Formats: sequence, structure tokens, C-alpha cells
Amino acid sequence: MEGLEIRELTVHKDRRGWLAEIIRDDETAYRPVMSYLSMTSPGLFRGPHEHRDQADFFCFIGKFRLYVWDNRKDSPTYLEKKVIDTKGIPTVVIVPAGIVHAYKNIGSSDGLVINMPDRLFMGEGKAEPVDEIRHEDDPSSPFQIED
Repeated sequence: MEGLEIRELTVHKDRRGWLAEIIRDDETAYRPVMSYLSMTSPGLFRGPHEHRDQADFFCFIGKFRLYVWDNRKDSPTYLEKKVIDTKGIPTVVIVPAGIVHAYKNIGSSDGLVINMPDRLFMGEGKAEPVDEIRHEDDPSSPFQIED
């Protein structure tokens, strides 16, 4: 899918646990402006929704299934759907604006997601409208999660 980036992280393990680099400015042109952490319980999902102007830089830690649909009319991959399983490997996915996205925790324990969007939530000082189309609130939406 045009503009969608998927990268499994290199995990460095030792007796204390593990470490993985999430983002390096010598490896991507992506520039986040904020970050947040969320936890998703087993069997539950978030989305599908999309942003008109915001791109998302997700880091999935746990077993997740990500669903993406290209809703950009000018894209060569318009209306393409893709399903990505992280297989429990920490994975980064950059989702451009206009790509509808949802994810589900398919593991048996809580999963963590770090997101580093390139726009501030509600803009500077949280004074602007939220850039989000919540397709999950529309039962007639063509963007449906199917297992």
C-alpha cells in the first residue's frame, strides 16, 4: 500500500530483558510532534478510523492484527485492504493520512501501543477540532473488521 511502512524491530536481549530502537532520524523522514501509550486488552480492538491530515507512527508490543484500507482517492492503491499480523514481534507501522486503520489484540495478554502522530491532538492548546473520522460508529461503513 502506497506510503504504508512496516518494520519489525531488532530486539537486543540480555539477562535484564530487552531493548529495541523505535525511531531514528537517520532512518526515516517522519517527524512526530507528540506521543502517547495505550493498552489494549486481549480480544479487543480499536478503530477503524482515519485522519484527514494526521499520519500515525505506531509501535506495537504484543500480538496484534492491524487492518488498513487506502481511502485516498488520488492513491494508486485506492480501496486496497491489507491485514498485518505482528506475530508478537515489536513492530513499527507508519500509517499516512487518509488510510483507515484498526487493530486488534489477538494475544492472550494485554498489548501495548505507542503512537507518535505528526499532528497535535486537537491542535495547539487543544483548541481545534479533532482530526478523526470514526468509522467504528457507522455500522454501514465499508471498513469492517473481519477475523
